[in-house]
Amino acid sequence: MPRYFSCVARHLWSLAHGYPLSALLLAASLALAPQAALAASTAADNPAVAPAHGKHPRVCLVLSGGGARGYAHIGVIRALEKMHVPIDCIAATSMGAVVGGLYASGLSASELEARLSHINLSDIAFDRNERAELPQAQREDDLQYPIGISVGYGDGQIKLPTGLVQGNRLLALLQNWTAQLPADTDFNRLPIPFRTIATDLGTGQPVILDHGSLPRAIRASVAVPGLFAPIKVDGRTLVDGGLVSNLPVQLARDMGADVIIAVNIASPLDDPASLDSPAAVTQQMVTILMNQNVTAQKQRLGPGDVLIEPQLGDLSFTDFSRANDGIQGGWNAMLAAEPRLASLALPAGAWQAYLAARKPAQAVAGPVRIDAIEIQSHGKIPASFVRKYLGVNEGDTYDAITLNREMAQLSTSGDFESVTQELLTENGRNVLKVEAQQKSWGPQFLLFGFGVSNTFNGQGSFNLQLGHRYPWLTPGGLEWRNDIVLGSSQAKWHTELRQPVFDRLGFYVAPYAEYGRKRVDLYSDIAPNRNTEPLTAYQIETAVAGLDLGVPLGRLGEFRAGVNYQQVNYAAAYNLPFGTGKLFPRARVRQPVARAQLTIDQLDDPLFPRTGYYLLATNELAFGGTDNRFNDAHAKALWATSYGRHTLNLAAEAAATYGDHRSDNSSSGGLGFTLGGFQHLSAYAQDQFSGNFLLYGRLTYLNDLREFILPGFRSTVVGASLEGGDVWLRRKNFGNGPFKSSASLFIGGNSAIGPLYFGFAAAPNGVWNLYLQLGRVF
Repeated sequence: MPRYFSCVARHLWSLAHGYPLSALLLAASLALAPQAALAASTAADNPAVAPAHGKHPRVCLVLSGGGARGYAHIGVIRALEKMHVPIDCIAATSMGAVVGGLYASGLSASELEARLSHINLSDIAFDRNERAELPQAQREDDLQYPIGISVGYGDGQIKLPTGLVQGNRLLALLQNWTAQLPADTDFNRLPIPFRTIATDLGTGQPVILDHGSLPRAIRASVAVPGLFAPIKVDGRTLVDGGLVSNLPVQLARDMGADVIIAVNIASPLDDPASLDSPAAVTQQMVTILMNQNVTAQKQRLGPGDVLIEPQLGDLSFTDFSRANDGIQGGWNAMLAAEPRLASLALPAGAWQAYLAARKPAQAVAGPVRIDAIEIQSHGKIPASFVRKYLGVNEGDTYDAITLNREMAQLSTSGDFESVTQELLTENGRNVLKVEAQQKSWGPQFLLFGFGVSNTFNGQGSFNLQLGHRYPWLTPGGLEWRNDIVLGSSQAKWHTELRQPVFDRLGFYVAPYAEYGRKRVDLYSDIAPNRNTEPLTAYQIETAVAGLDLGVPLGRLGEFRAGVNYQQVNYAAAYNLPFGTGKLFPRARVRQPVARAQLTIDQLDDPLFPRTGYYLLATNELAFGGTDNRFNDAHAKALWATSYGRHTLNLAAEAAATYGDHRSDNSSSGGLGFTLGGFQHLSAYAQDQFSGNFLLYGRLTYLNDLREFILPGFRSTVVGASLEGGDVWLRRKNFGNGPFKSSASLFIGGNSAIGPLYFGFAAAPNGVWNLYLQLGRVF
């Protein structure tokens, strides 16, 4: 998940709490809700408790939301531990609930800091997965369709997800780190009593979460509307608690606090002069509304309470890579406040007794046996499919980490919106409950891609790609897949059914059909230059029908093999007389073919890979008695490695038409493989060289310009490439030099509609090109 949301998150989140435009009306209505409602909802159940005479006051820590700025809370807690100031209760919202809830469960500040240093919390928070962990079908789609918008279709209308992020990885992490707690915990019996706040999406009222699953409670409090999908808890659909109380001072008072230490990490408002777009103005409005409920809560602080507002500079809501900056900011703010907190510090002996008392009163004691397994699958996917992913059986010991790893495999299968597990005690039995929610914005899904290639000399082309996926047509997992390409020089439709077989995950049979028409310019190979005009253009019409068996190769990729029948027609768009015939003859091929294809995809990113490798190799072997049959073999590979901001890519490609008299005869054929175009001998025109045999190689260097981001880009790179290769008509000339070469310099980046490059390419003999390229190039 993974790439499609990072740009949207950066531009649509508000500075203080990151709400996208789609949440404006919700935020406006909820943020202005009377604060008295919150007080009334908690005071009745938790009357204030005044400190007994001579006893240490009850100190409650209040932690606000603020995304990555919430790292400051760790610095605050670490400083309190250093000062020997006890924390008797915690009330927290959103990111504050993450830090506060984990601390309340028994983790120390140093443990929290150490654990966070070993993970990429940005990937966790935004549900980003390593591409190598995704099924090959998903890697295939994100390679082909760079516009990462998840669009569904059902009931006659277009649908979108309820959130850009489903929060599966965050929930799993919270479960792993609180595995000692049952899913029906009383939060009063945690090492530190804890409360968090969420907002009921149906009523707009605050919801105080004080029991049940601690990870689910935290996940509900961070469910930023429009970004994180809502979560259901006890039958209510919940979103971020910051909408109603981003700094829950009253909640802490209702928990019996005598002294409140409130930590507000919200960002300040922007200068109105810097608001240069409707989105920026909307974000500012949401921030204003959020700050109003924070201001109302600040007014509930008494003279004996302490308000901490760390100075975090330009640390933004999404800067999860800057954990140290946030922690240090919180630490510095606490050191400045130490004189006000000195009276709350415990003597050494009392502090040790306090630490000893911080032990879970309701923790799971030792290994727990699973007595029963219940699976609820919401949607068309049967529970039996979910069961295949589980390596646990009745009678096994409960292992949250292993189970969450299996849940992650399910959530990355592409079929589910969320997959969760909990161990509950019912009637004296330990019941493992697994809940799988099929994507609610289906059942059909649409994919998009767009490509433009322009050489600024009047030559150019474009392609529009449309994908359609309809999974789970039957309980057996039948999927219908359609891919359409509409462009200036080609049109193609590929339709395919995939039916899982052998009761093995990833194995399938795929009947398919394809029809396409393509226009290929035919150039003279004599002294090519940038002004060379095509001699003619061939129209190539292809119709194919076949059946394949797909076999997964672990997480490496897949192997497909099968048979098909193909018909290919070649015809020149315009022709010249030549002897008794035409200079550019027509041709038709009809043949049955045995086909094998190997795909290995371990790239970390399909558009700008920094590490990994990719291989696609296809061999088509004709059989039968057709006179003009031919065989094709084609392979291309890419290897990427990086050091810091520097990336090196090596690409290679080879192809051959063999087993046909045309490979030894120049009078016909020669349109099978082409070179020319961006990153395919960049200085030359698109498909300027064609033949029956091809060799090509490319070395590319990329430098990540982290300090310079072009407007509209998620990242910017500057690069250079060296290319060499050629095509040959006859087999006896295959591999003979000299090879054609090209060098290029370019600047580009990853935009919302795919990778975009601007560059200059040059080749020997004065050949050069300026180009703009939108879309995938390998």
